[in-house]
Amino acid sequence: MAKVMIVEDEANLLKLYKDELEDDGHEVLPIDNGREILKYIEKFGPEVVVLDIKLGSQEGLEILEQIKNFDRGLPVIINSAYSSYKANFSSWLADDYVVKSPDLTELKDTIRKHTLK
Repeated sequence: MAKVMIVEDEANLLKLYKDELEDDGHEVLPIDNGREILKYIEKFGPEVVVLDIKLGSQEGLEILEQIKNFDRGLPVIINSAYSSYKANFSSWLADDYVVKSPDLTELKDTIRKHTLK
């Protein structure tokens, strides 16, 4: 399956996403903040990044911009509890936008869409 990087500051969600995606056969790198994100991308070589918008003191949209400036072709999926960010021009850099839900079907389908070539 795919190499998926998850950037999420809520520990319980990070563990849930990691466990669920690994159960589906993905190799997952969980990261709880966006610091040094480009270093992690270089080392891990993800096929897709799942990025939360609210990351404590960091803004996910700034991290999105860093990722896209580094590698325009790397798919980034915003995964946020806030659907209002869909209207923010900065979020349009993302390849997809998924609103957080207890049902991970949409997130899994979106990851699959960006990793099946």
